[in-house]
Amino acid sequence: MECLGCRIANGIEPNLNILFENELITCVLDIAPFNEGHTLILPKKHYLDVDEIDQETAYSIMDATKMISTVLKCVYKPDGIRVSQDGGKFNDLTHYHMHLIPRYEGDGFTWGEPLHPDGAENRLPQTKEIIIKVISELF
Repeated sequence: MECLGCRIANGIEPNLNILFENELITCVLDIAPFNEGHTLILPKKHYLDVDEIDQETAYSIMDATKMISTVLKCVYKPDGIRVSQDGGKFNDLTHYHMHLIPRYEGDGFTWGEPLHPDGAENRLPQTKEIIIKVISELF
C-alpha cells in the first residue's frame, strides 16, 4: 500500500495509537495533535473526498465521531469539539480523514477569515437557488 492513509487505517504503519476500529474505519491519535486527544478517523478503503464514500462507511465514520466526541468530552472536559475534514488539494494525507479536536477557550485555534473575500454574503439567495437546482438534478 503506497497511500499513507491506507497504511494507517489498516494498521500497517508502526507505532499507531489506535483508539477504536471496526471492519470499515480506524480511529487513531494524531501524531501532531493540536490539543490532547486530537483524533483522526480514517476509512480502511481508500477515498480522497467525502462524496466518494459509500453509505455504510459514511455512517460508520459518523457513529465513531459521536462515540469519540463523547469520550473526549468525558476525559478532557473541553469547551467544545471541532469536527473537520479537508478535501481535494487541501487533503494533505490524500486519504479521507476526519479530525476530532478538543477545543478550549483561548487555545488560539481559530476559524480564520479568507485572505481575499469575494462578497459571497451578498449573493446568498442566488447561491441557494443554484445549489437547490443542482440537488434536484443530481439526487
